[in-house]
Amino acid sequence: MNITNNSSKKVFYNTLIIYIRILLTVVLSLYSTRLVLASLGSLDYGIYNLIGGVVSMLAFLNTAMATATQRFLSFELGKKVNSNIKQVYANTIVIHFGIGILIVLFLESFGLILIKYYLNIVPDKISSAIVVFHYMVYTVFLSIISVPFMALLYSHENIIIVAIVTLCESIFKLFIAIFLSYTKSNRIEIYAFLLAVVSSISAFSYLSFTINRYDEFSLKNVVKFKIYQVKELLSFAGWNLFGTLCSMARYEGFAVVLNIFFGSNINAAYGIANQVSSQINFFSVTVLQALNPKIMKSEGADDRGKMIRLALIASKFGFFLLSIIAIPCIFEMKFILQLWLKVVPEYTSVFCSLILISILINQVTIGIQSGLQATGKVKMYQIVVGSLILINIPIAVLLLKLGLKPYSILVSYAIVESIACCMRLYFFVAFAKLNIHDFINNVLKKEMLPLLILLSFSCLVTHFFDFKLRFLFSIPFLALIYLISIYLWGLCDDEKLIIDDILFKKLKKVR
Repeated sequence: MNITNNSSKKVFYNTLIIYIRILLTVVLSLYSTRLVLASLGSLDYGIYNLIGGVVSMLAFLNTAMATATQRFLSFELGKKVNSNIKQVYANTIVIHFGIGILIVLFLESFGLILIKYYLNIVPDKISSAIVVFHYMVYTVFLSIISVPFMALLYSHENIIIVAIVTLCESIFKLFIAIFLSYTKSNRIEIYAFLLAVVSSISAFSYLSFTINRYDEFSLKNVVKFKIYQVKELLSFAGWNLFGTLCSMARYEGFAVVLNIFFGSNINAAYGIANQVSSQINFFSVTVLQALNPKIMKSEGADDRGKMIRLALIASKFGFFLLSIIAIPCIFEMKFILQLWLKVVPEYTSVFCSLILISILINQVTIGIQSGLQATGKVKMYQIVVGSLILINIPIAVLLLKLGLKPYSILVSYAIVESIACCMRLYFFVAFAKLNIHDFINNVLKKEMLPLLILLSFSCLVTHFFDFKLRFLFSIPFLALIYLISIYLWGLCDDEKLIIDDILFKKLKKVR
C-alpha cells in the first residue's frame, strides 16, 4: 500500500500532535470527572449526563454537518483546477448559522416537555435540570456554528491549532472541577454555566484564528450564497444526518431505556462508561483526523486508488491505536475505576468493558466509513447501516422486559456492530470497487497476530500477578509488547520503511 513519503510524514507528525494532545486531555478529563462526581454525587451527575444526552441526541445535526462540511472543503482543496472553495465555505457558514437557530428553537420548545413529563427525575431536582438544559442548549448552538471553522482547519491539516484549543479547554474544565469542591450550593447549575463559558472561549478561538489565517472567508460570498450548492451540501448532509441520528439514538436511547427501567442512579454508571470509552476512543481518532483530509483530497483529485489505500491504512492504524490502550484497560478495569472514582457505581466496570469491545469492532472498518464519505455515495449506505444500528433500541427494551441484566443491551450492541461492519465493507466494494482481498490481507490479517499476542499476554499478566496498582506495570508492559508485535507483523513493508526513515532521522538529530 504505497503512498508518497512526504505525505506519510505529514500524516505521522499530525498523528503525533493529536496523540500527545489526546494523552494530556484524557488524563485531565478523567481526573476532572473524578472531582466532579465527588462534588455532584451520583444522583446529580446522573441527571447531568441524562440531560446532556437528550440535548446531544436532539442536536445530532452537528456531527452530520461536520462530516459533510469537511468532506466538501477537502474535496475542493484536492481539485487541481476549478476549485470553488471560497463559495463552498461561505455556504457552510450560512447553513450552520441557520441550523443552529432552528435547533435552539426546537430544543427550547419541546425539550422542557421531555424533562418535566417523561424523564425519570426526582421532583426536587426538576428546576436544576431545567437550568442545566438551558446552558446546554447554548453550548450546542456554539458547537454547531463552530463546525465550518474547525472543518477548515482540518481540511488544511492545521492540527496544531485544534490541539492547543482542545488542551486549553481540558485545563479550564479541570479548574472548574476543582472550583466545584469549594462551592456549597447549586453545584450542578454552576458546573453547567462554567462549561458554557469554556465553550464560548473555544468557539471564539476557532473563529478568530480561521478568519485571520485563511482567505477562504468572504463576507460577500456569505451574503450572496449559492442556493444550488447549499442544496447539494444539504442533500449529502441529510443522509449523513440519518446515519448520525441512528448512532446518537443508540447511545442516548440506551441512557433513556436504562433510566426508565432502573432510575437515574444507573445513568451515572452509563455516563462514566461512555466518558471512559470516548476518552480512550480518542486515541484511534488521531489517525482518522490526520488521514481524513487526505482521503477526501485524493477523491477530489480523482485518485481513487490512493483514496482506497488511505482508507485501509486508517482502518488498520485506528484499530491498533485504540486496542493498545483499550484491551489492557479492559483487563484492569476494576482496579482503574476503584483508584479513579473511589466509589464506583454498580455496573460501571462491565459497561466500560462492553462499550470498548463494541468500539473496537467498529474500528475495523473506521477508514472504510471515511472512504464512503469521500465517494459522495452515502444514501443507500446510510439507510441500510443506520437502520441496522437503530435496531439496538427495540432489542434493548425487549431484553430488559425479559428480565435480563442491564449490561445485556451492550452485548447486543456488540453483535449488531459486527453486522454493521460487514455491511460497510459490502458498500465500499460496490461503490469504490475495493478488492476485498486487499482488505483481508492488508487489514484483517495484519491485525490478527498482534491482537492474539496482546490478548495472550494480558491473560498471563492478570492471572499470575496480583498486587496493588498492578495496572501501572501491566498497561505499559502490554503496550510495549503490542508495539513490537505491530512492527514485526502488523505493518506492510512500505509502512516499515517510512517509520524506519522517520525514526532514523530523529535519532541522527539527537546524536
